[in-house]
Amino acid sequence: MSAEVLRRVPYFGVLPRAELRRLADRCTARRLGRGQVLFEEDEPCRGLFIVAEGLVEIRQTSARGREQVFHTEGPGATLGEGPLFDGRGYIATAVALAPTRVLFLLETMARRLRRFAGIVSDLAFHPVTERLARHLQTAAAGPLAPGARIDLTLTHAQLAARLGTVRELVARAFAQLEESGVISRQRSRVVIRDPARLAALARGDDDTLRGV
Repeated sequence: MSAEVLRRVPYFGVLPRAELRRLADRCTARRLGRGQVLFEEDEPCRGLFIVAEGLVEIRQTSARGREQVFHTEGPGATLGEGPLFDGRGYIATAVALAPTRVLFLLETMARRLRRFAGIVSDLAFHPVTERLARHLQTAAAGPLAPGARIDLTLTHAQLAARLGTVRELVARAFAQLEESGVISRQRSRVVIRDPARLAALARGDDDTLRGV
C-alpha cells in the first residue's frame, strides 16, 4: 500500500518496483485527527512527508495573529520539500482538515532517492547524444567558444558507464556530433566547432540528433 502511495509522487514514480518496495519499507506511517498539527512553522525539517489519505492545509500566522491559508494538499502530495533541500525550517504550519494518514521518509533517504530518481529519469528520457553533449559542456569547465579544446581522460567504456549506456552507443554519439559539425576529434582531444549547437543539444533543444 505504501509503495502505491509513493508511486503517485512524480520523482519516485520513475523508480523500479523493487526500489519502491524497499523505500516503502523504510517509511513510517502517522495518523492525524481533524485539526491535528503535522508540523509547525520554523520547526526543523527532518524528512519528507507524503500524504496517503485525507487532507492537509498549509497555513501561516502573522505576528498579529492573522492566519493566511496557502493551499490544501491531498493523497500523493509531498510536504516539506523546500526546507528538506535548503536546510531551513518549515515555512508554514501543516494541519489535518480530516482524518489523515501520512508517510514519513527520513531526510538522508529522501535526498538519496531523489538523486536516484533524477538519474533514472535522465536515462529514460534523454538520449545518449544529449547526455554526451552535457558531459562535454561540463568537462570544458568554462564558456565554450569555437575552437575550444577538451582533453578527455576517460575511455569510451568508462564514459559509457558514467552516462549509463554502452561503449558502442558512445562511439555512435561521438560520430554523430562529428558528422553534424558540432565537434571534431584528434585522438583523445575534442575540438568544439559549434558551441551554440552543442549547448542546444545539452539542453535537449535540438531534435536533429535523436537517433542514439
